[in-house]
Amino acid sequence: MASFNEQFIYSIIIIAVGYILKRSTVIKETDGESLSRIIFNITLPALILVTFNDITIEYSLFMLIIIAFVYGLFAAVLGLLVFRKQSRDAKGMLAMMVPGFNIGLFAYPLVEGIWGREGIQHFGMFDVGNSFIVFGVCYFIGSYYAGEGAKLDFKTMLGKMSRSIPLLTYIFVLILNLAGLKLPAVVIETADIISFANMPLSLLLLGIYLNFTFERKYINLIFKYMAVKYIPGIIIGVILFIYLPFDDMFKYTVLIGLILPTSMSVLPYAVEFEYDKRFVGTVSNITIIASFVLMWIVANFMI
Repeated sequence: MASFNEQFIYSIIIIAVGYILKRSTVIKETDGESLSRIIFNITLPALILVTFNDITIEYSLFMLIIIAFVYGLFAAVLGLLVFRKQSRDAKGMLAMMVPGFNIGLFAYPLVEGIWGREGIQHFGMFDVGNSFIVFGVCYFIGSYYAGEGAKLDFKTMLGKMSRSIPLLTYIFVLILNLAGLKLPAVVIETADIISFANMPLSLLLLGIYLNFTFERKYINLIFKYMAVKYIPGIIIGVILFIYLPFDDMFKYTVLIGLILPTSMSVLPYAVEFEYDKRFVGTVSNITIIASFVLMWIVANFMI
């Protein structure tokens, strides 16, 4: 268990470094946008290439895609029901934030430190299902209630997903794997070198975006959102952990996957649909802290 705690301690230190650099103005929060583009378009795809190059595709891994997608649909409906009495804008903003998880930035560095490449393989498959929710369902909800009149059709979803380099990388390497093809050694070795930067950069970015201040008027709505976001995930995650007939790594992926923070994509969505960006940013920060604590509890008492 010491290794788990050591990983969390190292992660906290790196996150704290990012936060301190921001507070001391050595790095500005706006610099995080450039860093996030490097992570999502370079280091994370490199990690995916290396991790999935030699993966053996099993039935259980495809089940992770289905679980993430089905739970995302359930969470979206739940969010719309719970926040149905809010104003149209608030309903769209809050319901948009309930489904979808922050896997690439938040989960990957911790999972890689605790379980290594096996953990990345499992969470990567979970993230494929999650991507359909984030780029399809979340975008549709946000757009519809903002008065954009978006339609959840194949063209809309394909357009959003085609701009996600990590998702395209998942699909590319899975197709190669199923076809029995391998990437050249030089590509994998280069990607392997780049992938080492993903963990520290992701944790630094979390620190840069971390913010502990929020307006008091948000308190009641934040508590309600947190209850909708986490209580169903905890209950369903524990039930699936107990009853699913798969190996431990699969069960840990589901249990932790359902208590991860809200997706980072809701921030650009909030800007695009003119929602309360400060509220969305505040809640995103709170879910990062809450998920970090919950993940530490799982690592210490259930693994």
